[in-house]
Amino acid sequence: MEKAKDGNFSCFVEDNLPGFGLAGYGSTAAEARADMLLAWAEIREDMAAEGLEVPELEFVYKYDMQSFFDCFPFLNVSKVAELAGINPSLMRQYTSGVANAGQKQYDRIRNAVRKISRELSEATF
Repeated sequence: MEKAKDGNFSCFVEDNLPGFGLAGYGSTAAEARADMLLAWAEIREDMAAEGLEVPELEFVYKYDMQSFFDCFPFLNVSKVAELAGINPSLMRQYTSGVANAGQKQYDRIRNAVRKISRELSEATF
């Protein structure tokens, strides 16, 4: 999942698929994902109608910084930055596309998001 320079989002399968490509587009990350899943449903339907074997796909979403925070707007960018040990102002630049994060920064953010995920999965009411 990534945000394009024109402000729209794309969601696509990077792996080679048997005889077809799979992508979706939208003005938000969620719209792009929904468009891709709709395309996948149509492809499965067409393949089944033609008597072709429909492959099973498991989707694992990989995001660029902008699409991640667009898809999960309930996450506070500044708080994630603090948890990752990154200056919140710099993090906002990453999420707006003004600056690009290097691999080391991505790793720090990924670890912070994993920590948030673990904490949320352990929380109950």
